[in-house]
Amino acid sequence: QVQLVESGGGLVQAGGSLRLSCAVSGLPFRTYRMGWFRQAPGAEREFVGHISWGGGSVYYATYADSVKGRFTISRDNAKNTVYLQMNSLKPEDTAVYYCSADVPDTAARYWGQGTQVTVSS
Repeated sequence: QVQLVESGGGLVQAGGSLRLSCAVSGLPFRTYRMGWFRQAPGAEREFVGHISWGGGSVYYATYADSVKGRFTISRDNAKNTVYLQMNSLKPEDTAVYYCSADVPDTAARYWGQGTQVTVSS
């Protein structure tokens, strides 16, 4: 059974930082593309970024323009965990953040339950 469990959300002031974690079990973590998405109230779920396997020990990250330079995705394959480091947070970053695992160009995609991030002004 595949499980993705996010943690680390909370309330932070604008300009602050948070680090989200997503612990994964039940799939070959090393080869999966791990992503973060978010959904604000009344809005559609949007892409934040993902980190892809490039073969061997190579991984590369891609980010949405709205978070580029402020957010960083990393992964620890030994712990089957992916992280989202969020710096210089803005009120518009307020959303439920979801972790996802997928294999590009296939139907395989899994989601976590989400963790709330609230940035106060």
